[in-house]
Amino acid sequence: MVLDRISSPDDLKTLTADELTALAQELRTLIIRTVSANGGHLASNLGIVEITIALHYVFHSPEDKIVWDVGHQSYAHKVLTGRKNLFSSIRKYQGISGFPKISESLHDPFGTGHSSTSISAALGILEARDRNHKDCKVIAVIGDGALSGGLAFEGLNNAGHLKKDLIVVLNDNEMSISPNVGALSSYMNRILTDERYRRFKKETKSFLESIPRLGGQVAKIAQKAEETLKGILLPGMLFEELGFDYIGPIDGHDIEQLIETLKRIKSSTSPTLVHVITKKGKGYEFSEKDPCVFHGVGPFEVETGSPISIGAVSYSAAFGRCLSTLAEKDSRIIAITAAMKEGTGLDCFAEQFPNRIYDVGIAEQHAVTFAAGLASGGLRPVVAVYSTFLQRAYDQIVHDVCLQKLPVVFAIDRCGFVGEDGPTHHGVFDISFLRHIPNLMVLAPKDTDELMLMLAWALDHDGPSAIRYPRGIAPHLASPSVPISLGRAEMLRDGSDVVFMAAGNTAFAAIRAAERLETVDIHAAVVNARFIKPLDRDLILNITSRVPRIITIEENVLQGGFGSAVMECLADAGKFSVMVKRVGIPDFFVEQGGMERLRAIYGLDEDGLYETAHAFTKEPFLIS
Repeated sequence: MVLDRISSPDDLKTLTADELTALAQELRTLIIRTVSANGGHLASNLGIVEITIALHYVFHSPEDKIVWDVGHQSYAHKVLTGRKNLFSSIRKYQGISGFPKISESLHDPFGTGHSSTSISAALGILEARDRNHKDCKVIAVIGDGALSGGLAFEGLNNAGHLKKDLIVVLNDNEMSISPNVGALSSYMNRILTDERYRRFKKETKSFLESIPRLGGQVAKIAQKAEETLKGILLPGMLFEELGFDYIGPIDGHDIEQLIETLKRIKSSTSPTLVHVITKKGKGYEFSEKDPCVFHGVGPFEVETGSPISIGAVSYSAAFGRCLSTLAEKDSRIIAITAAMKEGTGLDCFAEQFPNRIYDVGIAEQHAVTFAAGLASGGLRPVVAVYSTFLQRAYDQIVHDVCLQKLPVVFAIDRCGFVGEDGPTHHGVFDISFLRHIPNLMVLAPKDTDELMLMLAWALDHDGPSAIRYPRGIAPHLASPSVPISLGRAEMLRDGSDVVFMAAGNTAFAAIRAAERLETVDIHAAVVNARFIKPLDRDLILNITSRVPRIITIEENVLQGGFGSAVMECLADAGKFSVMVKRVGIPDFFVEQGGMERLRAIYGLDEDGLYETAHAFTKEPFLIS
């Protein structure tokens, strides 16, 4: 196998064209086999294999810096840069990351888990290079929808202004800009990337400008004619107007053409954008047919493409079904997603109400302000978004929604641990950055039944609200959930020695721990908070008047989180004698790993809560 001979990018430079083509297939086979076992991002990585090979063939990483956007398209890059023997550990606990990571390899110059950051980061690296008087090339690889994010255009705008020799490779795997791949495009591309053409263009402009009196006018006329011709024959005028030399579109699966193009632009001294057309999911029949499903997958059977998992209802699916049911009765309900229709469970809503859902692309800031505008017009918008992605829209939540007390509902998916995607994707900050915003109600359901009740309540609430819920399948309590009332918690179990105050789905581990504690004669109460803001102050003060110890539980950072809110409540009431133990996420970024493993590590599972409560009840009671 060709791959057996590759231990670093330098090994690529000795391969023939046929061997590079064979290497591409071997990389795809490895990626498919590994993702089928570990889960991960499949379709995006299969589509960018040839681009990855060409980049490492032409440039010299790690001296040259390659910055990957939406880092989930970097699997082939990892294999080619010395991590081949570690690739089977990708996304596993203490294995290599599914995204570029500075601490993992010198070949990862910038960590990227979210979207649309590559151009800004690469431009900063380029500026640092010049200030440090170093000599290297910097390439930003953007794609998989990342160009729909506003930050990408902010980076393009600034790069064009600074006129640095930044190279941007646009991996267009949806043909959203242009599908123009063919003989004419290839011919024009060869002309435009040829050094003789660029020199001729520069010298012609200088000659025309040197003509006395009419020189400047003639040059402008010539430039206008060139722009008109290129506008007719070529796409990419947008990038040209932003100050980039536009190259393409070219076939992203033709390694020889990719290498030829990259070699030609390597010596460019001005910003250059290479537009590459690829097929997302290429090389695997099932991902080619349905790249959306195979974008991010759990373990699956390679032969059939079928997932290896149990068929139970997830929080996301329950949310989508409930919203569809509510929308049947209320025509004001509008759904908004930021390129995550399937991921947030809104695919069923889209089928039933195609004219009442908006996919705004990877543009969370716009999604929130767009929702605010809809709400100001009398509609009831629901913004379905992952917790980690909502972070981008913080200012819009504060300024455009909450300040104006507009009835926007934030359906915040993937709160808490998300598993193998790791620190860039864990949703463990939302309680802390939401609960201090005036006018915003923050809710956390323990199960899908409660999620549906909360969604109906939020859509009827005359103001902004956020409902946070985790990834995955939801367990159920035998007893039905009681109706939602503003700021009211739910007592799930009474006790006299300690109180578990649980946020969201942490209630289930608390109940199981409480049942075990009974066997050692410790009687634990369990409260399902329901509302993180406003807290059920009356219940908290009442129960702590007779139970002196309280344990708060949350899949969120402890700083400014749910436990902090409970302590503030007690302090404001002057109840300083109540002993409080907070269980949550410490002050560091949580590593990747299975969700149950992470809950065990941070004491958020049944065993951890049992041990915490058992030790806590043995501590001497402190009287202030």
